[in-house]
Amino acid sequence: QVQLAESGGGWVQAGGSLRLSCAVSGHTFAPSTMGWFRQAPGKEREFVASISWNGGVTDYADSASGRFIISRDNAKNTGYLQMNALKPEDSAVFYCAADLRRPWQTAATTNDYIYWGQGTQVTVSG
Repeated sequence: QVQLAESGGGWVQAGGSLRLSCAVSGHTFAPSTMGWFRQAPGKEREFVASISWNGGVTDYADSASGRFIISRDNAKNTGYLQMNALKPEDSAVFYCAADLRRPWQTAATTNDYIYWGQGTQVTVSG
């Protein structure tokens, strides 16, 4: 059973930074696509960023491009999302996700992922 656990969320002032982590257990992390999504109250879960199995391919939502950096350390079975220049509109529950079917690709929709974490809250005050 593959399990994902996010950490690193919290409260930060606008302009600040946070680094989210996603620890994977129950399966070798390497052969997987990893993604980050977020969901604000009353809104649908939306794509933030994705990374291929070896980090060679990355993809970002327009809202994240230039501010967020997705990365992974397969030796540690952990993925990361470095978030800089945070804005109040970034406030949401952030989820990491993983999928084993096409690890050489990134993926930007929730249907592309089978495994999900429980989420970590990020709150940015203006």
